[in-house]
Amino acid sequence: MQAMTNDEDYRRGRTCVTALHVHLVFVTKYRRSVFNAAHIEHLSRTFRQVCADFDAVLVACDGEDDHVHLLVEYPPTVQLSKLINSLKGVSSRLIRRDHPDIKQRVWKGQ
Repeated sequence: MQAMTNDEDYRRGRTCVTALHVHLVFVTKYRRSVFNAAHIEHLSRTFRQVCADFDAVLVACDGEDDHVHLLVEYPPTVQLSKLINSLKGVSSRLIRRDHPDIKQRVWKGQ
């Protein structure tokens, strides 16, 4: 693991210095092949918006047909469980609304 030596990698508050990162992997139900490139791009935009609402930064986002990887930098004032809950809930709701073909793939296993 590479050590963080650059001062820009740290968040500075009045009384603390932090560098909080989390690597998340969201997996589809039964690991079914659901996502394509358009879906991954849509999810990336959605995750970026949700992170901005929490004053967090989506450092990296990538995925395959059955899962999505996220690397998120977040401030110490954010409860990680609430951030994850929002990432999952908002992304699920918006991708099902904007890409109705996903519902077919999840429930029929196509």
